[in-house]
Amino acid sequence: MARSLSRATAEPTDANAAEGGARALARPRLLTEALLARWPLPDPGQQADKEMRGHVLIVAGSPEIPGAALLAATAALRAGAGKLTIAAPESIAQGLALAVPESRVIGLKETRGGGFAASGCALLEPLAERVSALVLGPGMQDEARSVPFVRALLPLFRASTVVLDACAMAVAQDGPFAQSVVMTPHAGEMAHLTGLSKDAVVADMLAAARAAAQRWNACVALKGATTFIAQPDGRAWRFDGGTPGLATSGSGDTLAGLIGGLAARGSPPLQACAWGVLLHSRAGRALAQAHGPLGYLARELSAQVPALIHAMGRVPAGGRGSPREP
Repeated sequence: MARSLSRATAEPTDANAAEGGARALARPRLLTEALLARWPLPDPGQQADKEMRGHVLIVAGSPEIPGAALLAATAALRAGAGKLTIAAPESIAQGLALAVPESRVIGLKETRGGGFAASGCALLEPLAERVSALVLGPGMQDEARSVPFVRALLPLFRASTVVLDACAMAVAQDGPFAQSVVMTPHAGEMAHLTGLSKDAVVADMLAAARAAAQRWNACVALKGATTFIAQPDGRAWRFDGGTPGLATSGSGDTLAGLIGGLAARGSPPLQACAWGVLLHSRAGRALAQAHGPLGYLARELSAQVPALIHAMGRVPAGGRGSPREP
């Protein structure tokens, strides 16, 4: 798939203009609340029903990590998605249905190692035309046997924004995506995906995020104390607002769900990713102020999100927000 270039890079008028464009491209933009205030989220208005706020499908969990599906699903609803479906290994599906009464829950055949069997795609195919965003991978296990499931599922949801997390990201090794994809690796996962050492990834997070975005034709959020978001065309954003308490079990599952929920309500992948990263951090900051910098739980993050979105402002009722960054 051809990648777009910034005007400064694609249409230089002279050598100086080209050099200036290259310097601008090399510098990531700082992701702040002020920037996102000029890039409001879609708001379907007071009369909108749940269908207008989008349907998110969470495909997540395993017998050893069932809570990942719960965390991602709750976050998607807290981000404003109107409808929720969870697909999980059949051994944990009933428990999730009781834990998330707002959701339809579909139990899928699982592998011997607790992953997703490829045959499970058939149960999800009827949802493809109705799902706005697909969150795939939180808590997934048995990578080797689950990747064929992921590989078969993606083409069915080519019209949806797909958020890949955890083991599901391994499918990127097949080559560039031909659909809208957000990936959310931390440094260790990026090292696993690329063959680099973790130390090499950490040494230049920006370069690693940009290279991955270009290689896989995806919006990549490389998570850390400083998070970098990169686009396939080389544009990048830097977020320095992380808090130590966010480095806790389940935090990444919550972030993936937030991004999926924002995408379901109409945000394009980059906007959903940028808002998700900032809201995730601001939720951690609010909990740190209430409880201290360490010790708050990932399950507590999502409850902070609706008020944070409200405080950061919305477009007028019936508006759709801006599809492009300011």
